[in-house]
Amino acid sequence: MTKLTTTTNLTNPDAVYAAIIDAHRDLTDEQSAAFNARMVLLLANHIGDDDIVLEALNAAQA
Repeated sequence: MTKLTTTTNLTNPDAVYAAIIDAHRDLTDEQSAAFNARMVLLLANHIGDDDIVLEALNAAQA
């Protein structure tokens, strides 16, 4: 049973995308990768549902 929301669910997705891009500005590749890892862990913790996080991991790998 799919629980993962894959349709746009943000009020202002363009602004969120711009903020993500801006957050990476002036970072080295290593810093950018570390930033992404921290964001994934923070968001996974916020979601708080192992099944959804695992489903998202599988969807991202597809």
